[in-house]
Amino acid sequence: MNNVVVAYIDPSVMTYLIQAVVGIVIAIGAGAGLYFRKAKKKVDKKLGIDENKNKEVESDEIEVK
Repeated sequence: MNNVVVAYIDPSVMTYLIQAVVGIVIAIGAGAGLYFRKAKKKVDKKLGIDENKNKEVESDEIEVK
């Protein structure tokens, strides 16, 4: 005799599982982005690279007429 176990997975459980997996992927991506930025900042500092070198900055002066 063949013993086959068939499990029923409710659609709401699958939705919850998908949300949990997506949440974990997003959290890992955000964490990796933070560490990448920190590492890039350290490397740029060691190499003497200034990412704001060619950017224009507006003055904070306010004209009142």
